[in-house]
Amino acid sequence: MIKTVKEIREDTIFNLINYTLLFAVMLIILYPLYFIIIASISGPNAVALNRIVFVPIDFTLESYNNVFKNSIIWIGYRNTILYTTFGTLFNLFLTIPCAYAFSKKDLPGRRPLLFIFTFTMYFSGGLIPTYLLVKSLRLPNTPYVMMILGGLSVYNLIITRTYFENSIPHELYEAARIDGYSEIGIFLRIALPLAGPIIAVMTLYYAVGHWNSFFSALIYLTREALYPLQLILRNILLENQLLNIDWSALSDEDAMMFAERSKMVETMKYALIFISSAPVLAAYPFVQKYFVKGAMIGAVKG
Repeated sequence: MIKTVKEIREDTIFNLINYTLLFAVMLIILYPLYFIIIASISGPNAVALNRIVFVPIDFTLESYNNVFKNSIIWIGYRNTILYTTFGTLFNLFLTIPCAYAFSKKDLPGRRPLLFIFTFTMYFSGGLIPTYLLVKSLRLPNTPYVMMILGGLSVYNLIITRTYFENSIPHELYEAARIDGYSEIGIFLRIALPLAGPIIAVMTLYYAVGHWNSFFSALIYLTREALYPLQLILRNILLENQLLNIDWSALSDEDAMMFAERSKMVETMKYALIFISSAPVLAAYPFVQKYFVKGAMIGAVKG
């Protein structure tokens, strides 16, 4: 079909407006991250005076030096990597088989079991009963509490179950049964290899959750050698904050020193955000393509 000059002009105007809006949205999303980076490498005075807009001012890496001079930060990186790796594997070990089982409509007691799982999304025992349970299992002050606690997300379970139901043809399962495969064999040789996209998405979801986790460590860990990175960064920031200082009792030299330190704390905040976010940002592009497939979960096919 040949378009008229008017239709071509209308398409051009539409594309121009569309690309302009998309570019504006991209800038709104990317600018906060860009600002964090340039603020973390700018001078403390420029950051404190809100002079940072588009480019770094008085380039310096002093904020990163102040963070990394604390050797325990490397212990936090090591702990967080271990918690994230083994915790994510444990999450997948529970989520993937459970979702596959719930995708079977002939599963005995499927509806009551789904109701029980879904009920826990809205109602829980609360912090104190959970702490008492964790304490009775002797998990506080052990690395296992950071890996095992919250081992299954019902929300992720429902997403994964939907993928198994809608994205893998049921005829494949029937053909595998004709060939003599057991249910476990069908799961390992048919369902699991075809579930690569959802496994990648769940891996990212769980890994980000473990990487950013600090509240569980705050509640269940008192040994600094077991602290995850997020909790260590939080403590570093709190240690450098100026709290309850009687400025009137300070000499001019001490007041100036504390004022400079206060400015450095503002710069360190941005450095800490970037340090804690960089590994996740680096890993995201490798699984981003799977979100396109994940967005189609449950869509009408025909």
